[in-house]
Amino acid sequence: MKVLVLGGGGREHAIAWRLHQSPSVSQVFVSPGNPGSATIAKCVTPASTTPEGYMAVARAVEADLTVVGPEAPLVDGTVDLFQKEGLLIFGPTARAAQLEGSKIFSKRFMERAGIPTARFVSTSDPVEARAALNQFTYPVVIKADGLAAGKGVVICPDQANALETLEGMFSGALVGAAGASLVIEEFLTGEEVSFIGLSDGQRVLPLEPSQDHKTIYEGDQGPNTGGMGAYSDSRIITASQREFAMCEVMDRTIQQMAAEGNPFQGFLYAGLMMTPDRGPMVLEFNVRLGDPETQALLHRMDCDFGAVLFEAARGQVKPELLAFKQDPSVCVVLAAHGYPGKVRTGDAITGIAAAEATGATVFHAGTKFVDGKLVASGGRVLGVTHSGPTLQQAIANAYQACDQIHFDGMQIRRDIGKKGLKRWA
Repeated sequence: MKVLVLGGGGREHAIAWRLHQSPSVSQVFVSPGNPGSATIAKCVTPASTTPEGYMAVARAVEADLTVVGPEAPLVDGTVDLFQKEGLLIFGPTARAAQLEGSKIFSKRFMERAGIPTARFVSTSDPVEARAALNQFTYPVVIKADGLAAGKGVVICPDQANALETLEGMFSGALVGAAGASLVIEEFLTGEEVSFIGLSDGQRVLPLEPSQDHKTIYEGDQGPNTGGMGAYSDSRIITASQREFAMCEVMDRTIQQMAAEGNPFQGFLYAGLMMTPDRGPMVLEFNVRLGDPETQALLHRMDCDFGAVLFEAARGQVKPELLAFKQDPSVCVVLAAHGYPGKVRTGDAITGIAAAEATGATVFHAGTKFVDGKLVASGGRVLGVTHSGPTLQQAIANAYQACDQIHFDGMQIRRDIGKKGLKRWA
């Protein structure tokens, strides 16, 4: 079958890369794609990044299945239009995508469904927001209601910072219109885990656990980014924690969404905080694969990804089709100068072939060709991904590959996966 992947980042390159290796897939298209995905798929630029623009691409390439990578096309209703026109697509409808599109919707949904999450207040009124701070101790978490490219969550250590953040949110200075409404919630302590499931609308299959590294600096310091690296390792959570996440979070979410008339089909991403005293609690939901978790997850996948998605899109997930290698995988992000603030673009990239000669897979996230040279064109530039029989070896393999790559201003965290080593002691 022919499969179309929507999106142009590292996640979409990884999805196309895995689909390219699927026996059930004859050809992969990516719209718009990037220089990396162009090496294993045909890139097609849409006339517009609207549901109508993407549908035109799907018709032009005669796609048997379309897979949506980023959240924006889902929130915009791409799945709704495809379904209306009888085109097979994998992803949630716009109403179901509110789980990520609106933090307020998501928190209120968790309340209704009885899903464990932090205590919160939601508001669009600056005076009310300032008064609500008195209900919490510090640090406190302030979240923009709308989509903010992974940058809409601010952990405020004290009241002065919280008031400054509220002003930045409501004025639009921090995340634009996404901050017009917001959530204030208690700060949870523990270790974060990315737990992603694949649902056909009635049932959900768990993927392997992974762990993202959000902040720009090592030791989880500095401002949040879209993710500076991730690793996937079965040991991240215990069997009992996995069972809890499936029963109390994933299954409950899918059942509640269906009961409310918004069946959720697609990738359901639960960002979990493994609190020491209250167990796993949901920080947030995403309605697509994580980035850069996808790169590590799909590096471990050991099955026909195309067949898995095709059956799920038709309304019947098949557990027997899904399999992963035991070897852990690590994805290290190489970011541009200035990220996550004002990013410098145009720096020439060298060494990708040398990195891949070590056995790594280098996923392109923010690159383009200028005058025949590959250059940085976004905040997160590359995702260097490798596996190994142990987590320690996977980390060493990934960084050996990273050391082959260079571009001016390159930012790299040297501790991706490190916190998981204690589980190998």
